[in-house]
Amino acid sequence: MPTAACNGVTLHFERVGHGRRLLYCNGSGTTLDGTRPLLDKLSAQFDLLAFDYRGMGASAPVTEPYTTADVADDMAGLLNVIGWDRTALAGWSFGGMVAQEFAVTFPDRLDRLALIATSPGGAVASYPLDTLADLPADERAARSLKLADRRWTPEWLATHPDEAALATTLAADMPAEETEAQARGRLLQLEARKGHDVLDRLHRVTCPTFVGNGRYDDIAPVANGQAITDRITSATLHVYEGGHLFPEQDPAAWPDLAAFLGA
Repeated sequence: MPTAACNGVTLHFERVGHGRRLLYCNGSGTTLDGTRPLLDKLSAQFDLLAFDYRGMGASAPVTEPYTTADVADDMAGLLNVIGWDRTALAGWSFGGMVAQEFAVTFPDRLDRLALIATSPGGAVASYPLDTLADLPADERAARSLKLADRRWTPEWLATHPDEAALATTLAADMPAEETEAQARGRLLQLEARKGHDVLDRLHRVTCPTFVGNGRYDDIAPVANGQAITDRITSATLHVYEGGHLFPEQDPAAWPDLAAFLGA
């Protein structure tokens, strides 16, 4: 299980596949083990580098608060360990937040940037998931599902079996029980997410940028993607039929993303 000392923390990472370099950043509360099908899809087309955030998954536990800027520094340190001077970067949800922070801090290290279902923060923030943190696990999961796609009512899902299967998979990925270290890692990540704000620095992004949002996403609405696109000269906005998981919902999404990233 490869690890790297980066920016004062020990990160678990994986590098797999062949093709153009791609650094991928997961969403809130997710780990490499929990996103294996996605990583397999990416590594089939790219030289993929992915990692568990500090305090998450197989990376070392953390006890102190941190920011998305700290995570961007973690990513830069990981690239240094691997020996990549430049790469394409894709981030989903929270991963898109840290990807933006990396892009405004280290613009010369990016060839292309893909921002999936995310927000710039500040006055244009994603839904505050930290407000759900103290809910019982089953209630938190139910609220999260409805935010992920506003169509996902029991009645609607009953007539859309593919979407119901996706919702079931998402719910299954939300752990009902956590260790003390896992809960602390999740809560510290939510605090970092809460403080994310690159709104007034996005003009620093210089590489071609793909901004993708789902039409029915109440976590990162289309308007938030538009706010990113308005501030990055090289950005284009793509709106898909789906919610926070639109790459798994709209058949056009993955081919568009892969083509943009240079698969």
